[in-house]
Amino acid sequence: MYAVTGATGQLGRHVMADLVKTTPPASIIAAVRDPAKAAPLAAQGIQVREADYDRPETLEAAFQGVERLLLISSSAVGRRVTQHQAVIAAAKAAGVSVVLYTSLLHADRSAIGLAEEHRQTEAALRDSGLSVVLLRNGWYAENYLNGVSPAVTRGVLFGAAGDGRISTASRSDYAAAAAVALAGAETSGVYELAGDESWTLADLAEVISKAADKPVAYKDISEAAYREALIGAGLPEHVAEIVANADASAAKGALFDDSRTLSRLIGRPTITMTQMINAVLNG
Repeated sequence: MYAVTGATGQLGRHVMADLVKTTPPASIIAAVRDPAKAAPLAAQGIQVREADYDRPETLEAAFQGVERLLLISSSAVGRRVTQHQAVIAAAKAAGVSVVLYTSLLHADRSAIGLAEEHRQTEAALRDSGLSVVLLRNGWYAENYLNGVSPAVTRGVLFGAAGDGRISTASRSDYAAAAAVALAGAETSGVYELAGDESWTLADLAEVISKAADKPVAYKDISEAAYREALIGAGLPEHVAEIVANADASAAKGALFDDSRTLSRLIGRPTITMTQMINAVLNG
């Protein structure tokens, strides 16, 4: 029996769509905070169980009979470690054999601020005695898509990544990898997952320019200035902090990986940024 936490979330729903292609729905559990939102999954024959990271009493029952569990990292930055520890404890109590966890690219040495909660979760998994597979996801290409149209409008793409190379992949790429790994037989291992291509923000500006048929230049600014610009553009302060910090870390190589582990795992090339930008601007 397989289970996926956060199965109705942005990544989880892609994982479920891929998993059901190769795995009988009756052997899949969608572990979700709000079962009502999982009605489409239930209609496919997938078992839906309540599993709220903030309500540990729901977790052990949700994991009963599960052999392989995909723990999709919480979106509650700042509260992730406590939430993940609750999942890990429940998984152990329920007799889960293998836990797969969506971590961060090179989490063990990453300078990105977000990495710390992933490192603590990885440590909790190691200490649990469970068999663990780490799926260390690189930066999502989608993280840049909201900035495409504004960049076209003003003719400038702002950032703080300097000439650091970024190896993005789409959410669907990472989901495909999670589905393959969950349905596989691996009981331990670390997968550093990133896109086949790497690019700088200057390269991204050029891609946007070509897709829009309008000049767009990259302007590199400080991390602090970029954070303020993002807040001015309407991002919540904590989100702006995360984005600006990631950019500054990318300048030091934190978002680069050329192993192509992801494309080998999913058996196809990762979706390119050019493809995604063209879809945003040209449909």
